[in-house]
Amino acid sequence: MGNLEATPTVTATDDFDPDQDCERLHDAMDGLGTNERPIIRILTRRSTLQRQILKQRYEETYGEELVERLKEELKGDFEDTILAVMDPPVVYDAKQLRKAMRGPGTNDEVLIEILCSRSNEKINLIRAAYAELFERSLADDLRDETSGDFKNLLLAVVLAERDELFDIDEDQAEADAQAIYDAGENRWFGTDEDEFTKVLATRSYLQLRIIFEKYEGIAGNSFEDAIDAETSGNLHDAYKAIVYIAKDHFGYYAQKLNDALRGCGTDDDALIRHVVGRSEIDLGNIKDRYEEMFGKSLWQDISDDCSGDYKKMLMNLLME
Repeated sequence: MGNLEATPTVTATDDFDPDQDCERLHDAMDGLGTNERPIIRILTRRSTLQRQILKQRYEETYGEELVERLKEELKGDFEDTILAVMDPPVVYDAKQLRKAMRGPGTNDEVLIEILCSRSNEKINLIRAAYAELFERSLADDLRDETSGDFKNLLLAVVLAERDELFDIDEDQAEADAQAIYDAGENRWFGTDEDEFTKVLATRSYLQLRIIFEKYEGIAGNSFEDAIDAETSGNLHDAYKAIVYIAKDHFGYYAQKLNDALRGCGTDDDALIRHVVGRSEIDLGNIKDRYEEMFGKSLWQDISDDCSGDYKKMLMNLLME
């Protein structure tokens, strides 16, 4: 997953004073109009844990929920970003998964982004949060809302059985690469997707990189070429996402952010999801990778694409 130390852009503030923060937030929303500036300043400079303390302290002090108060005062993409930072990340992920599967059609891209990139621990916490929030099983909803080999992959990933050790087994990598070659490009007819899924859903990212190298030696072309040749649609996209994350996960998120900002309109849901979701993990690294890949800064692209308090909120989350 890369050798660089992860650099967040949002960290806990050392001189945290929840009473003072709550008073400032309350004053910002009191009376006619809302003073968005202190809301942005406070909520982008506190960690997730500190924001949870603020929610509790605000309700104790003012007798109403901070999140409900913010909802009353704010609107649009700015409100969505504020609400995103107020949720613990696994709760936010659970809500995004439910939203992706609710109503007609399913947003496969969101399912792939979240489920194919989280650690075993995170996936287990997301499953628990999903059950608590919606009184339904994430696995059951995935069974109902997806189908075929794509469904099988997501269900395998949701089991959270990926090896997370740092050991490398060259022989096993060779065997896995051969098995995938025999299940796909070396097969006379059709593809055995189960073999691809088993390896991509359970091997460590470090081990996957060795498997990709071995595969190239056996097949004479890249693992990505095999995915392109043997699969299509949402399964193809999910496999490619896992490969990208294993090889260069900073690059994966830089690409996702660029996709959200490119084209006619901005995909604000995706932009919020990635900026908020990575801000306390590795957004500093992703910013650097973005500039390497696209020759311009993420800061500048967001500045050009967004406006108002929404833009200010994102800019504050990007600052280290």
